[in-house]
Amino acid sequence: MFALSCPRGRAVDAIVRAPHLHSAGRNVHLAMVIQPVPEPQLVRLSTPAGAAHSLAVAPHAVFNGRYERAEDKHGWVQKIFDETAGDYDRVEGWLSLGSGRWYRRQALARAGIRAGMTVADVACGTGLVSREALALVGPTGVVIGLDPSEGMLERAAAALGGFANFMARPSRAESLELDDQSVDAVTFGYALRHVDDIGLALSEFRRVLRPGGTVCMLEITQPTHRAGKFLLKAYMRILAGVVCRFSRLSARTPELWDYYWDTIEKCVPPEAVLECMRRAGFTDVRRGVQLGIFSEYVGRAP
Repeated sequence: MFALSCPRGRAVDAIVRAPHLHSAGRNVHLAMVIQPVPEPQLVRLSTPAGAAHSLAVAPHAVFNGRYERAEDKHGWVQKIFDETAGDYDRVEGWLSLGSGRWYRRQALARAGIRAGMTVADVACGTGLVSREALALVGPTGVVIGLDPSEGMLERAAAALGGFANFMARPSRAESLELDDQSVDAVTFGYALRHVDDIGLALSEFRRVLRPGGTVCMLEITQPTHRAGKFLLKAYMRILAGVVCRFSRLSARTPELWDYYWDTIEKCVPPEAVLECMRRAGFTDVRRGVQLGIFSEYVGRAP
């Protein structure tokens, strides 16, 4: 476990499990409370005998050949992200034709991310969403990058090391290392498909948000029309395959981008995601769509 040290003499305390934390001059004591919510009729995870009941809504079914059981998913996903972290930004830039940075900032701005906020960027990866959040919150705000992959976090810490108001911390979406009501916004970029349990992750997002706080989840959604599905699949698989083949990349990078398409194709539909948000207690829930495939799920903590 590691944390990004803050340069230029400005200390920023992490909002993590510890005896106390500092946020905008306030001491906040920690507690870990996950509120159970009703279960929608979606893909379910098995719950071991005697284990605590949770919402247990999987984003997609198990992919045989990658991992065999639902409980194996987290380890498999974390390992492949660790092994491909060095390639992620390059491949993402090629696939987005350089437009990803502009889009991410605009999407966060539409969700209401603004100056002075404390933002938890869950599944921050190499820091692509965190960077745009930092631009919006400015020097008076704070961005906490959270991710279970240490390989990804190392990249984020290196890329954003010049920001005194950024910190990188190991943490899973379903069990955030943050205090109750400690942040103004939660961002979650293109990672909904990678969690084990959508409902538990959303319950955690609501737990850490202050009243009136915002959740903004960015995701790639399969088009509704057959031609659109074919084009997106070709783009994701063929272009990524060509790029990976003729570039010096990790041996598992082609597998990662192939897995990306599988998860996009098999993910629960947008209506199910919106229903999970409502059942987790979010209000003003909505989905914006850009270019037919980029979904922006936004909600407010009551």
